[in-house]
Amino acid sequence: MAHDLFEAARDAMAKCHAPYSKFPVGAAIRADDGRIHVGANIEVISFPEGWCAETTAISHMVMAGGTRIREVAVIAKKLELCPPCGGCRQRLAEFADADTLVHLCDADGIKKTVRMDELLPHAFVTEAIG
Repeated sequence: MAHDLFEAARDAMAKCHAPYSKFPVGAAIRADDGRIHVGANIEVISFPEGWCAETTAISHMVMAGGTRIREVAVIAKKLELCPPCGGCRQRLAEFADADTLVHLCDADGIKKTVRMDELLPHAFVTEAIG
């Protein structure tokens, strides 16, 4: 079932705007309602400003009314496995559970799957803030 996330992330990567880093990344999120939301990294001339593929996908999910992430797929053109950066790990954790699956992909498909709590073992949790 996660193959559809891989395909969505790969297709999103093709739409990135990375003229400065030349490092295309795509991400796809399956929300708790089953819908898939995609994103690509978008750079601006005041590099390193811009935003990551995961951030774009989260934004699309939230704007579409989604609240929780069930699964994520991430792909980068120039790396065999490209885990989310530190900031994106915390952004994903904001909308995910400890057991949310994060699929790391290459051009052929999913190569490794980790749980959110493995990717970011000491994430800030929203329960601590309330």
